[in-house]
Formats: sequence, C-alpha cells, structure tokens
Amino acid sequence: MANIKSQIKRNNRSERERVENRQYTSAIKTYFRRLETAVTEGKDEAELTAEHRKLVSLIDKAVKRGALHANTGARKKARAERLLRSTPTA
Repeated sequence: MANIKSQIKRNNRSERERVENRQYTSAIKTYFRRLETAVTEGKDEAELTAEHRKLVSLIDKAVKRGALHANTGARKKARAERLLRSTPTA
C-alpha cells in the first residue's frame, strides 16, 4: 500500500483508466459478436452496415482515447470489414 499522497492519487487514476479501457475493449468484443451473428443469420444489407458502422466508430473512439493501439484498431477494423465482405449477398 502506498504511503505517499501523490502515489495514492496515481494509483486511483490508474485504476479509473483501467476500468475505462476495459469498457471500451468489452464493448468492441460485444459489437464484433453482434456483427458475426448478423452475418451468420443472413440479415439484410442495411442492418449489416449499421452494425459494422457502429463497431468501426467504437474502435476509432477507443484508439483516440488510447484504450487501443492504432495498429490494433486497424487490425480489428480490417477483420470486421473482411467479415462483412464474406456475406453471400455480395
């Protein structure tokens, strides 16, 4: 346990930032699963693009906030795009 006041504040801040980062990464995983299920269930094009747009927006926000590294965000967006393009409706 920290005795120094500034270290106690830093620990609190680190914990708060860790929770924020976990919220972003968890939401990204959730929306990726939603996109996967929409693709496998054969949803219509409008619904697929809406799910994809929401996922990409969330990834961009996470990268901007520093919750994800830029290359990780790009990799996740490319993976989502590849999944979206794998639909047989194209």
